[in-house]
Amino acid sequence: MDISKLGALRELSVRKTMAAVAEAMHISPSAVSQQISLLEQEFGIDLVERRGRGVELTIAGRTLVERINRIFEELDSARADMAELKKVVAGELRVSAFPTVAAALIPKAIQTLRVTHPRLQIFFEEMEPEDSMNALRSWQTDIALIDDLNVPVGLLDPSIEITPFIEDVYNILISSAHRLAGRSSVSWKDLEHENWVIDTASTTYPRMITEACQRAGYNPKIIARCKGFEITRELVKEGCAIAILPGLRARADMQGTYICRLEPEIRRNISMAFRKGEKKSPILKVFKECLEQEVVKIRVSSDE
Repeated sequence: MDISKLGALRELSVRKTMAAVAEAMHISPSAVSQQISLLEQEFGIDLVERRGRGVELTIAGRTLVERINRIFEELDSARADMAELKKVVAGELRVSAFPTVAAALIPKAIQTLRVTHPRLQIFFEEMEPEDSMNALRSWQTDIALIDDLNVPVGLLDPSIEITPFIEDVYNILISSAHRLAGRSSVSWKDLEHENWVIDTASTTYPRMITEACQRAGYNPKIIARCKGFEITRELVKEGCAIAILPGLRARADMQGTYICRLEPEIRRNISMAFRKGEKKSPILKVFKECLEQEVVKIRVSSDE
């Protein structure tokens, strides 16, 4: 039984289309279709059925994927056991994270590990939390840095372990010439007549802002939607709009802007997610310890 065929079916259970599986596995859609067909021939039963533009697993397909998950978990566990026995921190580690936490933690972690463990190679890819979880489930990444505001409950499963490591508080970002600049905190009611610029990389930000404003008795006036923080910062700096700002990002260069605490505040827990079978991996252990050290530095600098 070819492990790549099993991997293709498992990917299909998560990604739903041949095209999405092909992109994740870096092969053609026809090759994915062929692998699924060969697997069906091997077992003598239909594993998928077409539904519109996508596919759904049959009962047989879902049953097989449950077994495939166990196989892959055992393979991960075996690799972790062998690495632990060798006690050598060497090899490759694939990490995914969303921009805020990535900018605050990943560059320094990579540089630190390059010095302390020169035989370890870190590969990083920027992903929103939901995409990171899908990549983790389909073995496209080894560690996913996520937050509890963005990851749907349905994406958490028993094969994934979640380890919280830092709490982040949202602030309000305004121009340094704004009428509220100089105040230590503002309420959501204070922002009733403001123009907003929002980050559209995730659906969480628009929903979070809208719900908070509605609790204060109004709907936010959104005049700009941006995928990158650079444009958001410039719009705020010029006094065109205000924006919500994660505490971790507040450590970056914010010249020309002013940061206020929000009342009531919004918090999120940022966690490291990984497959349970790799829990004993020395590579995962040193990366986790390195992140924790960076978090301590952030907390110390915040208290100063």
